[in-house]
Amino acid sequence: MTPKEVIALVRREAVVAVDLRFMDFPGAWKHFTVPADALTEASFEEGFGFDASSVRGWQGINESDMLVVPIPDTSFIDPFCREKTMVMLCSILDPLTREDYTRDPRNVARKAELYMRSTGIADQANFGPEIEFFVFDSVRFDQTQHSGFYFLDSSEGQWNTGRDEKPNLGNKIRHREGYFPCPPQDQLHDLRSEMMRLMVDAGLRVEGHHHEVASGGQGEIDLKYGPLVQMADNVLKYKYIVRNTAIRNGKTATFMPKPLFQDNGAGMHVHASLWCEGNNLFAGSGYAGLSDLGLYAIGGLLRHGRALAAITNPTTNSYKRLVPGFDAPTTYSYSSRNRSAAVRIPVYSARPQARRLEFRCPDGSCNPYLAFSAILMAMLDGIKNRIHPGEPLDRNIYDLEPEELTGLPSTPRSLDEALDALERDHDFLLQGDVFTKDVLETWIRYKREFEVEAMRIRPHPFEFALYYDS
Repeated sequence: MTPKEVIALVRREAVVAVDLRFMDFPGAWKHFTVPADALTEASFEEGFGFDASSVRGWQGINESDMLVVPIPDTSFIDPFCREKTMVMLCSILDPLTREDYTRDPRNVARKAELYMRSTGIADQANFGPEIEFFVFDSVRFDQTQHSGFYFLDSSEGQWNTGRDEKPNLGNKIRHREGYFPCPPQDQLHDLRSEMMRLMVDAGLRVEGHHHEVASGGQGEIDLKYGPLVQMADNVLKYKYIVRNTAIRNGKTATFMPKPLFQDNGAGMHVHASLWCEGNNLFAGSGYAGLSDLGLYAIGGLLRHGRALAAITNPTTNSYKRLVPGFDAPTTYSYSSRNRSAAVRIPVYSARPQARRLEFRCPDGSCNPYLAFSAILMAMLDGIKNRIHPGEPLDRNIYDLEPEELTGLPSTPRSLDEALDALERDHDFLLQGDVFTKDVLETWIRYKREFEVEAMRIRPHPFEFALYYDS
């Protein structure tokens, strides 16, 4: 869509406002809104000014002026605004140099695609994330100098079998038995269908939806794969629609990886494949129908897995999901069909064009531009350096004895540990100036100061159960 076509659409649809959106460094969508008549063809060149010093991880107050420049082919009508509003995603530019801003996550993703093409290895990287989330009826939390707590509730949670609901009709989902039940156990079917319809209306290609394994409102809506930058854009639309549809129905949605203790967490399993001139480069005659190039891509993911975690699993809560026994990977291994491995090769279809990898470590709290870019860079490094992943591990990893896991690197046990790994292993991300040193140093510094240290110095509620009588 051209700028002229966007302006014609604004007039044809009687759009009242234009919402300009971009993603901050940690991964939250930001926006400001202008009247529809403020959007002209010149806007797509000149952009709109804003204060970048108030955006997390960005500019200092002495260099705060930056530009958002709308991208015409990202436009869609917001289904939640009272006044008819068109949304457009934006690039971030320096107003003096007119150069793309290096800390703009979407710019990192664009550079990753350009670097991939420059290598001659592939001309397209396709990503298909399986994004899991929770929908709760109520969430309360607080942290003060003298108190701290959280409380979640869901009408379908197993913990409410004995609650007086005047009447309680049962139909609760047992812990870890939430996969594919029909209504009335699946109380959120209609809500997910509404989310799916709104996603389709916003231009997303949806494959289907279902309840997920955990009790208490875990769900998944699957998107059809697409190119890296476009798919990261789509993840932001997806999360926006999930959250706002829940709110509109008196509920609340979260992509927090592990909100419930001793139940499955919410991951974002990322399906990935590389293509050249319409051919799937991962299809071959090797293990699980993979080519040597596909195996080398796995080798790159496994080699750099611990460093990748600092970007694909970027919260302290992420590492409460990466524990044994809850369908999340805990070691860097690969296998066909095995969901306890970090990399799985799906075999739903024998068609060569369907061959792909599934990287099962990431979760939905990540910044999708940075996460997909880092995954691509790891795969390209594996291919360029012919890093073979070794032998596959086709057994249930959770059942293996400790001595059988010798030599298999484990996933980090904390965000701090993952950040240490990224400090040691990041040269593969600097190739092609995709992730700059400034971007990585700022990411590590921000995560340590505002998340790792902030968590470390605060008392935890469970510490009172452990130590109050000490």
